[in-house]
Amino acid sequence: MISRRQMIATLAALATPALVRPALAAPGDWDSWDAQVTPANFDLGTTNPWGLHPRFLPVRVQANPGLTPGDIHVDAVARYLYHIQDDGTAMRYGVAIGRDGLYEPGVYTIRRKAKWPGWTPTAAMINREPDKYARWEDGMPPGPENALGSRALYLYVGNRDTYLRIHGTPAPRSIGTRASSGCVRMVMPHINALYDQVSTGVTAFLYPTDGGSL
Repeated sequence: MISRRQMIATLAALATPALVRPALAAPGDWDSWDAQVTPANFDLGTTNPWGLHPRFLPVRVQANPGLTPGDIHVDAVARYLYHIQDDGTAMRYGVAIGRDGLYEPGVYTIRRKAKWPGWTPTAAMINREPDKYARWEDGMPPGPENALGSRALYLYVGNRDTYLRIHGTPAPRSIGTRASSGCVRMVMPHINALYDQVSTGVTAFLYPTDGGSL
């Protein structure tokens, strides 16, 4: 016979819903997910199973004079992200930006990087679109369907996390549009390539949608 204490413990365990996936993933999951979201024979500049306009594929271009190597510049008009290189060039990627009223131009510092991060919508996002976000108020576990995708660069002002990110997206067809809740989206294999080249402490410039200066 089992004791009353054992019975209570057993019933409590049965009443607790099982998690589909732990909140944190192991590096072995990272490798598996990277393979899942990266097309076979992937080439950064030409692979395009997502049907992107060709201008949004990554390409090396000449950078404007005087820009600091390592920094990131987001052109909100053309929907480009530029990563400035040491030789005066830049790697240019297509991006999606925030919807009207949600995109926040400014000068930020990348203070954190994460592979296959978890994601939790902000209270403002939940209040604005409860049908879409309320179910994730306790966090969305990492994986290919996660809203931040495979990599995230976290934007800060001083020591304050702005909750703005440059991140991968499970919706690659949104690239070139205004689709997000304020963040800058990239195709997952594209941000995977960028992520390894970006150092924490660099500056990210998010320019206004009217083409003006910061």
